[in-house]
Formats: sequence, C-alpha cells, structure tokens
Amino acid sequence: MRIPAWLYPVLAPAGILLAAALIFGYGPSLPASLAGLRDLGPYVVLAIAAAVSFWFNRGRAFVVAASLFLAYGAFHVAGRFSGLTPIAVYTAIVIIVPLNALGALLLPERGVSHHHNYRWLLIVLVELVLIAWIAAAGKTPLSGSFWLAMLEHPLLKSPPTPWLGRLLFAAAFAAAVWRAWPRNGPLDVGLAAALAAFFIACEWARTPGAFGAFLSAAGFVVVVALLQESHRMAFGDELTGLPARRALEEALASLGPNYAVAMIDVDHFKQFNDTHGHDVGDQVLKLVGGQLALIEGGGRAFRYGGEEFSILFPNGTVREALPHLEKARKAIEGYGMAVRRDDRPHDVKAGSVRRGEGAGETVLSVTVSIGVAGSGEKETRPERVIRAADEALYRAKQTGRNRVSL
Repeated sequence: MRIPAWLYPVLAPAGILLAAALIFGYGPSLPASLAGLRDLGPYVVLAIAAAVSFWFNRGRAFVVAASLFLAYGAFHVAGRFSGLTPIAVYTAIVIIVPLNALGALLLPERGVSHHHNYRWLLIVLVELVLIAWIAAAGKTPLSGSFWLAMLEHPLLKSPPTPWLGRLLFAAAFAAAVWRAWPRNGPLDVGLAAALAAFFIACEWARTPGAFGAFLSAAGFVVVVALLQESHRMAFGDELTGLPARRALEEALASLGPNYAVAMIDVDHFKQFNDTHGHDVGDQVLKLVGGQLALIEGGGRAFRYGGEEFSILFPNGTVREALPHLEKARKAIEGYGMAVRRDDRPHDVKAGSVRRGEGAGETVLSVTVSIGVAGSGEKETRPERVIRAADEALYRAKQTGRNRVSL
C-alpha cells in the first residue's frame, strides 16, 4: 500500500512530538551526574535550529527557532532568580512567541538578511528589554506594580496558557497550515508542529521538565524540517511536485538487472507557450505531472527537464509496463484543460452565464508521446536503456505523436 504523498512531511514532526511525550512521560530519570543535560539540552537543540536556519537563509524558521531559544532562556532564568516574577515571564513569552511566528508567517519569505536588512535584531532587543521589564514586575521601583495588575486581566490570567496566548497560538498555527497547504512543504509543516510543541510546553509549564522537553522537540522538528526542505529542493521539482532528474539518477544507480524506463514528451508544448503564454504552459506541465504521478504497476514518475518526463519501473519489464503507460496516455488525452479568457467578467453570476454559453473559457486537449525500453541480457546499463527509450520516443513523434512506442 502506497503512503499518500501529503502524509510524508507530517510523519517526522508527528514522530518527534510522540517520542517527546513518551520519553517525558515514561522515560527513566537522568543520573545525578547528567542531570544538567536536562537544562542544557534545550539550549543546544534550539541554538542548532537557529544556526541551521541562518545558514540556509530561511527567515521564518529563524524567527521561530530564535524566539523559542529566547523563550526557554527567559523561562529557565526566571525560575532560578528571586528578583524575577516567573508568572510575568511566562505570560510574556506565551504572547510574544506566537506573535513573532504569526508576523513571520504572514510576511513574504525574504531570508534572514534580505538586502542586509537586520531590523529584526532591533525587534529582538526591544523584546528582550520588554521581557526584562515584565520579569521585574513588583520587584523593582522601575517596573512597579503595573504588570502585576495587568496579569489579573481575564485575557492574561494564567496558567495554563492565557486566553490571549491561545488566540495568538491559534492564529499562528492557522497561518502555518495555510502556508503548508496545498504545497505541503516540509518546512511549513515543521513550523506548524514546532508551534504545537511550544503550546504543549506552555500548557504543561507547571510540570517539572515539561517545558524543556517539548521545546527540545520543537527544535528537533525545525532542524529535521529544514533538512527535508533542502532535500526536496535538491531532488524534487517545484512546479509539478514530482521527483526531479537528480532523484532519477540516484534511483537508476540502485537498480537490479530487470527494469524498464519510459520517456514522455508533451506534444506541441512550444505551441502552448507561444499561443497561450507560459502560465498556461506551466498548467500543462502540472496536468501531465499529476496524471503521471498516478501511474500504476510499480512505476515512479520523474520530471526529467523542460517538457520531458520519465517513468521508472524498477522491477518490471517493458511488456508489464506497456498497459500502464497506455492507460496514463489515455488519461492525459481525455483530460480537457480549461483556459479561462483574460476578458472574463469579475462578477460571479456573469461569469457563470458566460461559462454556460461556452464563451468564458477554452478547453485544450493535451497529449503526450511515450517511448519505452527495458534492460536485457546484453544491456543493463541505465544510460543505454534511457537512450533506447529516447529513440523510441523519437519514433513515436515521427509516426504521429500521442502514442506509445517500443
């Protein structure tokens, strides 16, 4: 049974959060000689998450990781100094962290140092001063009792997480899910999971060790999500969602003696671009990629480059692959792609009338030509098999297109 593609980015964050819950709930206590790791561990993990985010120039991930690092530091320090008010610090970080995440998720991704713009450093400094001021609520003449009075407000009453914090958590989590859907990028999914881990940590803040355990989990989630995102960018095709040519080359290197490779080319693709524009050309590629992703018979589709795709049957023969390729060809041919006209009315009712009259859109028929070749007793080298599949594709083009050729 094939795992749905949308589930892959969810597996790692869900596994990390589950492991954190199990280790925290049922794991053995650390010996006295290693007890310091319980406090130091979250610092290390979150610092690594922030450093990797900075290295990969991922602004949203850096904001979340840095906010969690500072939140843990503030929470950890406040619990150990009598000159600070822990409940005031807790309330401050529960509001500031999701607020930072929400702002980062709603703004365009411009990296960590877009045009050497380091205004976020000023924001961090302002927040640190604000947290320090709040932390000294009722302890110093400078802070006075202002924040202590504020903490009695119904929206800030805590613990567990105050209602204002819960609302901001919900908004930030919704923004992360909105970013993730429908592209389902690993990093956006990871940021949503990291926010969920922080929310759990805040809800269990009174339980010793819970805050650090789940912030460590949040840091692990961010690091893993960054690595998954980098792997996807290196081995995946952003437009179609299929694995890219580099992933095909990696798969070819691990094949056994029996396999088949199909090369697919979109018929008259240049004509689509010249007549309807590159946006429509991209839609054509998405359509073809989406249909090829559904290939059966153990085949796996790849974006080879340009308007070319390939399908690898790692444990099949040409004879076994043929009916599945023919089925995919027919599915693409029978899928009418609607292209809406530029002068379509913005009013929904008027647009419905025009669509009913057939005047609001043009339906394009997309076809593909396919060449397929397989390994044999005399030739098992992948580069030769792909060349043979290319030659079969050329024959399919020469004999009328929209067909499968051996």
